[in-house]
Amino acid sequence: MTQDDWFRNRRWDDAIEAAFFARLSRSRKKSQYIRIQACELAERHPKVALRLLDQYFASLTSAEPYEAVDRAAAYHHRASAHLALGDTEAAIVSYEDALAREAEFPNSRTQAYVDLPFLIATRRLQSYYDRALDILREHGTRSKLPIEQFRWNAAQALISDDLGRSGDAQAFATNALAAARNHSGFRYHRTIGLVRDFDPEVHQRLEHLAQRGLLSS
Repeated sequence: MTQDDWFRNRRWDDAIEAAFFARLSRSRKKSQYIRIQACELAERHPKVALRLLDQYFASLTSAEPYEAVDRAAAYHHRASAHLALGDTEAAIVSYEDALAREAEFPNSRTQAYVDLPFLIATRRLQSYYDRALDILREHGTRSKLPIEQFRWNAAQALISDDLGRSGDAQAFATNALAAARNHSGFRYHRTIGLVRDFDPEVHQRLEHLAQRGLLSS
């Protein structure tokens, strides 16, 4: 890691923390650096990430030039940290915070619009199905990276199946599997936004739904 990466630590201990805050004290754009560092730690060190995010939100001022753009991302990182700790309800609240912030500042975008419905669908949180479908419909025409295409269609497929809409489930499952390709579709950024980590159980469910439609035809 270079000196320029001082706010992108993937590991964390007392020495790294001391060095981070020493450098932070001499830096401008403090809130932005705190948010980015929290993002790097959200899955591996979620408790640290949540502590940093608390500091991020406490540090914001109306004069902070990055505040409007970063806040939605910070909520998204908070959701990731809560999921790493197994707190699904807190993650849902954070995703909703991110979506609310995006509605207020449309140029500030995260993947909460697919991550929240995907979470709801894969964990079969049926009391949230209507909300998930509303989010998916609202963002249906949004330009999507492959991972977003996958999660958007996968959520639709899994929820449709649970609601007994077999035809929709088959079509969405087929689209989700097609999105899990090895190139992005962009000429100069062929590996951006790819589906890299398949949950075996989700993949099996999608394959079953896609093949079920073919077998019944």
